[in-house]
Amino acid sequence: MQLDPNELAAVVRRLKRAQGQIGGIIRMIEDERDCQDIVTQLAAVSKALDRAGFAVISAGLKECLTDPENNSVDLGSLEKLFLSLA
Repeated sequence: MQLDPNELAAVVRRLKRAQGQIGGIIRMIEDERDCQDIVTQLAAVSKALDRAGFAVISAGLKECLTDPENNSVDLGSLEKLFLSLA
């Protein structure tokens, strides 16, 4: 299934932001920052990655609903992907 590039652009922006956060976390560890600060940032990047995954699945669901004849992905596969993020 091909996803709408416009929808994926927002996902790419979110992932690039998360990439920057991961770099910051690495620097925090190297600088021996407080454990609580590091874990807080890890939780934030984890949430950002989850949201990116949900956005991709959402785009897939929209594509299936708007053009069901041209999409061979079954809902069971999308459900499995969705639950893999939970």
